[in-house]
Amino acid sequence: MWVKLCCLLLYFLALFVLARVFEAVAWYESGFLATQLVDPVALSFRKLRTILECRGLGHSGLPEKKDVRELVEKSGDLMEGELYSALKEEEASESVSSTNFSGEMHFYELVEDTKDGIWLVQVIANDRSPLVGKVHWEKMVKKVSRFGIRTGTFNCSSDPRYCKRRGWLKSTLIMSVPQTSTSKGKVMLKEYSGRKIEVEHIFKWITAHAASRIKTIYNSEHLKEEWNKSDQYRVKIYLFANLDQPPAFFSALSVKFTGRVEFIFVNMENWDNKSYMAEIGIYKTPSYILRTPEGIYRYGNNTGEFISLRAMDSFLRSLQPEVNDLFVLSLVLVNLMAWMDLFITQGATIKRFVVLISTLGTYNSLLIISWLPVLGFLQLPYLDSFYEYSLKLFRYSNTTTLASWVRADWMFYSSHPALFLSTYLGHGLLIDYFEKKRRRNNNTDEVNANNLEWLSSLWDWYTSYLFHPIASFQHFPFDSDWDEDPDLFLERLAFPDLWLHPLIPTDYIKNLPMWRFQCLGAHSDEEMLETFPDSESDSDSENKEVFSSDREVSEDDELSTFHRCSEGEHRCGIETCSCASQCCHHEPWERKARSYGSYSSAGDMEPDWSAWPSDMLHCTECVVCLENFAKGCLLMGLPCGHVFHQNCIVMWLAGGRHCCPVCRWASYKKKQPYVHPQPLLSEPPS
Repeated sequence: MWVKLCCLLLYFLALFVLARVFEAVAWYESGFLATQLVDPVALSFRKLRTILECRGLGHSGLPEKKDVRELVEKSGDLMEGELYSALKEEEASESVSSTNFSGEMHFYELVEDTKDGIWLVQVIANDRSPLVGKVHWEKMVKKVSRFGIRTGTFNCSSDPRYCKRRGWLKSTLIMSVPQTSTSKGKVMLKEYSGRKIEVEHIFKWITAHAASRIKTIYNSEHLKEEWNKSDQYRVKIYLFANLDQPPAFFSALSVKFTGRVEFIFVNMENWDNKSYMAEIGIYKTPSYILRTPEGIYRYGNNTGEFISLRAMDSFLRSLQPEVNDLFVLSLVLVNLMAWMDLFITQGATIKRFVVLISTLGTYNSLLIISWLPVLGFLQLPYLDSFYEYSLKLFRYSNTTTLASWVRADWMFYSSHPALFLSTYLGHGLLIDYFEKKRRRNNNTDEVNANNLEWLSSLWDWYTSYLFHPIASFQHFPFDSDWDEDPDLFLERLAFPDLWLHPLIPTDYIKNLPMWRFQCLGAHSDEEMLETFPDSESDSDSENKEVFSSDREVSEDDELSTFHRCSEGEHRCGIETCSCASQCCHHEPWERKARSYGSYSSAGDMEPDWSAWPSDMLHCTECVVCLENFAKGCLLMGLPCGHVFHQNCIVMWLAGGRHCCPVCRWASYKKKQPYVHPQPLLSEPPS
């Protein structure tokens, strides 16, 4: 997770540097920056009209270029970045979708239950033609959609009873606007009553109703009273301008930020005394002033702060965000981080996408689960101070120059999604290249695995966890009544080679018992060499005694003892052991094992069986390497009771053979401990 987070931060840093490079290239080619002011006198009539349409100011009654230029100057300073965005938006011929309502419930859900937006709905009465024709309606939809106004069509033929109850007996236009200035307040529906069915007149009617929600100040006394008043709104934005009504984007934002930010329009067309403006620090009109408890901020002085709906919307969202804004931001960041797994994961293509889907599901589930307690935490009433301090931190951090650069880059890349996706893909391919190179240097085999091999290993993993217990969840040793004969019986019935070999975690190995091989009465090497010739003769004589005593054992006892040893023991042939040579510490096999040893005299040293775990079988040879246990060597036992060199059995198990080399019992499964039988008392010789 931390690797993906670092990769994502590195990607954001690359985007920031790339944006600065684009600015430098644009300045080198054209000689201006995006924050540079544009003189409206040098612009054509078409460009001036485009700027007015983007700001939401009517210009139908202004045929002269001079009047249009003056209106642009009265609405705010024009920057190169805003001019570029406006021209780019005009050239884009994207068709904006309009909603077709199916009935009363659909209309209520989208229009009347929406508290933070404006709707324009064309109602078509039964057996009547629409009020606005198809061509004019498409122009209307495209014009109002710039300001976040949603549109729709309600045909009364789909629900005539609702139209009759509403009084929609003829085709008309309906506009829904929040009635109060509080968040999630009531919505009022207004019907168009104008006679001229033209796009400009309808748009003027919409902007007039939207502007009626904004508090308007007409004199300095009213401004002084409002400026010094403290109410529920912690953030206020003032527009000081010589306009008869605020621009449409300003009115649309007042609806969008209902309950969070208060919008105030100061109409200065008929002001005689402007001394109080100098007292509060306003020396220029038009001006967009943000007033917060921390001070005054002049909008438009930093990078990306254009006089447009999109720019001011991102600015206000960063200062006064909703919980939903933070959730969407976290959702985008988490998914961008999860998609990094597609490039970090090496190996087969199918493996990459399987890991990606798993990561996306895991990260999104954790995100939603982590947001649930946060939402409940924010609903507590005594956390108002915490909420205010959090918003104060947002306001301090997002009024800096660095924050304005980040907002400008966000608007740039969001308006060019192809560039954003291509840079993300390029960054991912670089990560994939360096990760592949790093793993090749570490001699990792998964880099060259193909799809078929990985699917086979995935099926092995699935079947191993389906048919075998998960070793990582087992704390060996453990006792269970289920680990008896049924599983072993089924394994014995099946053909082992026809089953897929399971991929079982090897973390159970560290829980297997380990100890050192010790002998009773240790002798030096010189003494062992001195007694070696004598021990051979003694061994021959003792062998004869052993075979003669074996004949005295009954045939039934020998047969029963044979079955006990054949299931849980392995008889080791020992030739050069420094301790007593014996495979199993049982009778009569103990006496038989002595016949294969080199030192079997009474004075020979015997293994210290007291140091062995009680459930381990006694033997002195490792069947993996076929060497005897030397004094002090490290031994390891399996659940079945067989004992081996620690290095030998670890290499055996780590190679994927999770069973005993002797009896094939699963090395991760508990077995009933073997109880050593008491040695049979032989009759004394006559």
